[in-house]
Amino acid sequence: MERVKGVAGRGEKVLVLGGASSGKSAFALSLAEDFIPEGGKGLFVATAECLDEEMEARILRHRRERGDCWETIEEPVGLTEVLRREAERYPVLLVDCLTLWISNLIHRMPASVEPAIEELEDAFSAAACPVIMVSNEVGLGIVPMDPVSRAFRDLAGRLHQGIARRASSVYFVVAGLPVKIGQ
Repeated sequence: MERVKGVAGRGEKVLVLGGASSGKSAFALSLAEDFIPEGGKGLFVATAECLDEEMEARILRHRRERGDCWETIEEPVGLTEVLRREAERYPVLLVDCLTLWISNLIHRMPASVEPAIEELEDAFSAAACPVIMVSNEVGLGIVPMDPVSRAFRDLAGRLHQGIARRASSVYFVVAGLPVKIGQ
């Protein structure tokens, strides 16, 4: 994947949106690697959980694709705490993905989702290092039929808007092609 030049900067905060299997994660990884010094390591924060064999294989494949310049923390719920704790230790943090994080919160702690979104937005802004967040754009399809799915879509949209307002760059990835859409 071709890198987009001119986005690297110490205070860089980036949101990368796209559909499922759109190439958003590969693009975000290429952006993040520009911040890692020779011989250094970035931090990859994974929100996915290994709940079945297919997901286990997917997680292992993604770990291999990232290579040796990444350390990984798997955190399905405590994302804000990871950002606050680790932003001083790494040259860049890459979070993949926000929609899985929201889904995890809805299923485990439904009453705490709204405050958790606000806390994450603040931690994103305050992070001492560049932070790149990846998320699925789920608002382009039909209106879901059930209330839980509609709530998920609405929460994801609210989070995306809040992160985008705080980001120095926002990209939308379609068919592996990144398009800068903000800042």
